[in-house]
Amino acid sequence: MKKAVIVALAVLILSLVAFLLAGCSSPVTSELKVVSSTSLLEYIVRQVGGDKVDVVNLVPPINHPGNYDVKPGDIQTLANARLFILHGWPGEGYADKLIASADNPNLTVIKASVNGNWMIPSVQMAATGKVAEILGEADSENAAAYQNSAAEYKQRIQAKEADIKAKLAEANVSQVNVISSARQADFLTWAGLNVVAQFNTTDMTDKPQVVQELVDTGRQAGVTLIVNNLQDGKDAGKALAEELGAENLNLSNFPGGFDDTETWEKAIDRNIELILGAVAQ
Repeated sequence: MKKAVIVALAVLILSLVAFLLAGCSSPVTSELKVVSSTSLLEYIVRQVGGDKVDVVNLVPPINHPGNYDVKPGDIQTLANARLFILHGWPGEGYADKLIASADNPNLTVIKASVNGNWMIPSVQMAATGKVAEILGEADSENAAAYQNSAAEYKQRIQAKEADIKAKLAEANVSQVNVISSARQADFLTWAGLNVVAQFNTTDMTDKPQVVQELVDTGRQAGVTLIVNNLQDGKDAGKALAEELGAENLNLSNFPGGFDDTETWEKAIDRNIELILGAVAQ
């Protein structure tokens, strides 16, 4: 009897020790750890990867990637990741030093390299296909699931585009002449507005002759709207708008640039809402 009790106690103690050790160990996760260079990539990775990915974004959506300063925590983030997805833009020059500092032999670095303004639906769809391909190559076991999720997201993009195009057509925006930041010109052209000239933000402060040329062009074309890129700094063209008696507008190129626009759908809706509001003035 005594021997049976001792054996039972020993089994109980061993079970308790095993339980405590299991509780102290780090949880095992099968999620693909991804780092994105912008909120545009982050959002697509979330739509395509779902619960199969754990994605962390580096550059805040209010900032332009070309002006990003690497933080110490970014090095650790990259050191723990398996995949780092960038756009491949010239402004992502910070990435090389960051990758070297992370010193992660298990890290795969991929440039999505999809041309065009990613806020435009057709470009967003192309980027979605590219991200699905990238995730599938890094995690072949779930490649089919990534492709299915990408197809579903593309359908939502197409539906959103049809809804937006109907609103823009009703507002007759093709009659609106615009001078735009170079980083918003393609988006405005897709939306149907008439972009008669473009500017770089630095030109508005460093090159008075460029501003004068824009004023002359704006007057000749009857420009009624000046559009700035939020991530380059608000209101770069405000003085130009005042000179022409035009509306001054800031649009965002990234989800999360404005409050409550953390998704691509919300971000493009806000841009269109701002355009339609300015056109109605």
